[in-house]
Amino acid sequence: METVWFVLVAFMLATYVVLDGFDLGAGIAHLFVARTNEERRMVLRAIGPVWDGNEVWLLAGGGTLFFAFPLLYASSFSGFYLPLNMVLWLLILRGIGIEFRMHLDNGIWRDFFDGLFSIGSLLLAIFFGAALGNVIRGVPLNADHYFFEPLWTNFLPAVNAGVLDWYTVLAGVVALVALTVHGTNYLAVKTGGELGRRCQTTARTLWPALVLLTVANCVATFVLRPRVMRNYVAHPIGFLIPAIVVASLAVMLTSRRSGNDRRAFGASCAYLASMLAGAAFALHPSLLPSSNPNTQDITIYNAAAGSYSLTYGVIWWSIGMIIAIGYFVIVYRMFRGKVSLQSGEHGY
Repeated sequence: METVWFVLVAFMLATYVVLDGFDLGAGIAHLFVARTNEERRMVLRAIGPVWDGNEVWLLAGGGTLFFAFPLLYASSFSGFYLPLNMVLWLLILRGIGIEFRMHLDNGIWRDFFDGLFSIGSLLLAIFFGAALGNVIRGVPLNADHYFFEPLWTNFLPAVNAGVLDWYTVLAGVVALVALTVHGTNYLAVKTGGELGRRCQTTARTLWPALVLLTVANCVATFVLRPRVMRNYVAHPIGFLIPAIVVASLAVMLTSRRSGNDRRAFGASCAYLASMLAGAAFALHPSLLPSSNPNTQDITIYNAAAGSYSLTYGVIWWSIGMIIAIGYFVIVYRMFRGKVSLQSGEHGY
């Protein structure tokens, strides 16, 4: 059951990244693809009906993590106390930026909240990428499997590294570019006119940077953490995952050149999901690797809840997922198609 819950947690986190990822990407691109107040309202209209629902997957993933692997939850939330508080504030400020701009008919305040939305989205993308980089790199676990990391030390991924070093910053930049491409691909689907064309151009322009950063990140991971190849060597079927990553990048490029916005957005969804699947496959059965050679990793076996809880929890998790997926299908069907300033009930 431990592996089943590992897959379920990975699925929920990947779903969050794919769904809220285009919200974050739209926020990052908000200020430079939308040049007028009307165009910025269009961007917010595109994500307005779904952005808060997409963030529920983050809460659900955290709750599932607490239920299935309480040791990991306790250790990571105490060790990453400062960055997690920063993420919490960024989520709050980003929501304020989205919701408050429509209540004040003043250009200065609108610009302020637009900036809050964009900066919050940008920093969240970097922090989420750096968080994944920390998990892959490993953290300085003590004998009791707890740890503390400062925000940074000397920017070297050594035993005494901080949350930010050159490797985790690289992972953050990869996330920033990937989510910007993802968000502009989504906006190209949902908007038209000059705004839609700018989104298409932005996604196409950033594609080479995404490819280079993906390759650089993979090489850096292999050099810094060679054991990530262990599961791929033991189970060669895992090489299908990087093949999907390459294929999704190729489809993204050909779709952008042919003007097929939906296929380009689908390819960016596949890219994000396969990148996270590749990381999960490489880590299994570790949940949080240790950079301390004298301490064992936190794994699905030493961090799992009791077998009774895990077995019967699958039933309740399945019921909850059926309800959640049904809700999301209904919402996305209701708001399908391109947005306009006359459509919908949101006053962005």
